[in-house]
Amino acid sequence: MNDKKLYEQILGINTPWHVEGVELKLDQGQILIAVEGSSAVEVCPECGERAPRYDRVEKRWRHLDTCQYQTVLIAKVPRVRCDKHGVRQVKVPWSEERSRFTALFEALVIDWLQASESIAAVAKGMRLSWEEVSGIRGRAVARGLKRRGRAPLPASIGVDETSIRRGHEYITVINALSEPRVLDVIDDRGEPSLSRFWSQYDRVELERVEKVAMDMWPPYIASTRKHLSMADEKIVFDKFHILQHLGHAVDLVRRKEHRQLHAEGDERLAKTRYLWLTHSDRLEGEARATIEVLRRGSLRTARAFRYKEHASQLWGYVRRGMAERVWRQWLHGALRCALEPIRVVARMIKKHWYGVINAATSDITNAMSESVNSQIQRIKKRACGFRSRTRFREAILFHLGGLDLYPHLPSLIHSKA
Repeated sequence: MNDKKLYEQILGINTPWHVEGVELKLDQGQILIAVEGSSAVEVCPECGERAPRYDRVEKRWRHLDTCQYQTVLIAKVPRVRCDKHGVRQVKVPWSEERSRFTALFEALVIDWLQASESIAAVAKGMRLSWEEVSGIRGRAVARGLKRRGRAPLPASIGVDETSIRRGHEYITVINALSEPRVLDVIDDRGEPSLSRFWSQYDRVELERVEKVAMDMWPPYIASTRKHLSMADEKIVFDKFHILQHLGHAVDLVRRKEHRQLHAEGDERLAKTRYLWLTHSDRLEGEARATIEVLRRGSLRTARAFRYKEHASQLWGYVRRGMAERVWRQWLHGALRCALEPIRVVARMIKKHWYGVINAATSDITNAMSESVNSQIQRIKKRACGFRSRTRFREAILFHLGGLDLYPHLPSLIHSKA
């Protein structure tokens, strides 16, 4: 098989296009592939109707390197004048519109981006500019979103916010709880942000949502109540979020008590912050022995810790009535104790009673949302931060959106080539 036929197969070129010639330029480290096409391709790419030729413009596309030689495809591509759509460039089988790379080359760059998560590293490895790699990623996300269309609503949804940079700049991330898949990324974390997501769907589609896991952020609660029927039965406040509040309350009690004991020369609570916040099973040796003694003692910090430990056991009930009974008993004691930080958390739980009991009688948690958030933070760290919200959203959807990112490839080549 000669070089022309080989490249035609690799590039997916068929009638009316054909490889006219292959030129090796050793001094420039390039292989140039000349492609020609007949007038049979001159139809409008928008409506598919035949249209008269307007002109022919020479285009170049970067292809996969051949034996470390940069391979470049060159073709004079006709433009047609359509009565409905004006001047349009006809489509070529080896590349997508507005791309300077062949589909195979873009597929390889996408593979590298998924593996490294760093545009700069891929640009260096592929001998491209940062803007070129960013453009390939942007087209991949746009292609994936177009193919997916409106993301189908799963039965369980997680809603969480994550920061873009320092200075309280946030975005809202909506994800499926059954798998680490991001459904949408929306600017800000106010009520309108989440409402923009809900408003994409009609009433029948929204009825399919059974549980929405979130933290106790009022705008998210208000938006969900506005768009979902019987929302109070569907909202689930995450167990770990509640225990995090209680852990913070324990630390506030410890700080105040330590200051008082330190003034009296008592250093029992010195350097014990992380001992109170860490599970006993994760501690060893002297640290474990020290905290076990303190936790069984009569210190106010120990009493606050026991409220937190008791609350950590009030989950996983089958019957709602039982869950309400044990949580009311916990609230009875917590609201009347002398520890103000614990009372603050107890009042918060009482205010958001419906979501807490929903969580106590359900196996739904926001753990998947937290996992997605940790992956987002890793993407942000490897990119050394994002100045643009658009690029941040693009990066999240590229890595976590579960999108079909690859361009249409020749049938002889696997999509992971």
